Amino acid sequence: MREVKLSDGIVTLSPLRLDDAEAHLAGEDEPMVRWLNGGPGTREGVEAYIRHCREQWDTAGPLRTFGIRVGADGALAGTIDLRFAAEGLAPGQVNVAYGLYPSWRGRGLATRAVLLVSRYAADQGGKQMVIQVEPENAASVAVARRAGFIPGKHAHGEDGTRLDRYIRDLRIDPP
Repeated sequence: MREVKLSDGIVTLSPLRLDDAEAHLAGEDEPMVRWLNGGPGTREGVEAYIRHCREQWDTAGPLRTFGIRVGADGALAGTIDLRFAAEGLAPGQVNVAYGLYPSWRGRGLATRAVLLVSRYAADQGGKQMVIQVEPENAASVAVARRAGFIPGKHAHGEDGTRLDRYIRDLRIDPP
């Protein structure tokens, strides 16, 4: 696998590694489970997911998952996923989903990560970035707005949950 590393000098994004499993499990809390994971993680489940993510990188699959890393030691602060193909996405749209562990929230790190992956998505041929968020997830909505996304149409998740869509056109407003 070609190791991808994106950085703005504060935040560094690189693919998840198996040795990130422990930090991910330690950082998981109720908001992350509710808004992102869908259920509490287990070591086996997290390791299986990381192996799947690595496989996606190796095969140029539609999923690109990065660890959000901070500091000289590259501490894992959260994750950010790009999906270049998924139900409900038009050709050229790229879905982005992100989550930070509690001790890293409120520092602007998620916004920095979204801006970094926006540049990556544009370089990979993405035309529009899409963030889908439940309206009650105020922190995620704030990240979308700070990163230059504008409100789009509403959607519904597989379980019928209402999702507000935020869009950033990478052709008009390059990252």
